[in-house]
Amino acid sequence: MSGLDHAHREYVGSLFRNHYQWLCLRLRRHLGDGGAEDIAADTFVQLLSAPVAEPIRQPRALLTTIAQRLMYQLWRRRDLERAYLDALHLDDEAQAPSPEELAQMLEALQIIDELLDGLPAKVKATFLLSQVNGLTYPEIAAQLGISQRSVSDYMAKAIHRCLKASLE
Repeated sequence: MSGLDHAHREYVGSLFRNHYQWLCLRLRRHLGDGGAEDIAADTFVQLLSAPVAEPIRQPRALLTTIAQRLMYQLWRRRDLERAYLDALHLDDEAQAPSPEELAQMLEALQIIDELLDGLPAKVKATFLLSQVNGLTYPEIAAQLGISQRSVSDYMAKAIHRCLKASLE
């Protein structure tokens, strides 16, 4: 471990001691008691894993930005899980997956969501409607109010992102 790594760890530790409670209180306004501490801790983990940088002029602003991104990821993941569970409830109860299968499917959806992170919402929606819901291109076009050509282009972008990530 280099001296810079140690100094960075000490600096982030100092930020943690000085700002963790403040960040938890701020996050509780949006999350209630469930998850605020986890998001706050993950914020500092991300800061710790960031490359060594100059001292932060406005640490609370940076911590708030990182925490908001993590919170949005949490909400997206919850929305995705809720939508999937709602879709399952529409299916016949006899075909409902086991708890293990459900956990595996939710984990796979989370991985897909992370792979597609950064793509426009319509690209992600197109991919999920095709791959998860099994809709055809014309059905996707009608549901999203876009052309079939756009559906094809969006699918190509999403698949390219998945293939690129699998090669890394």
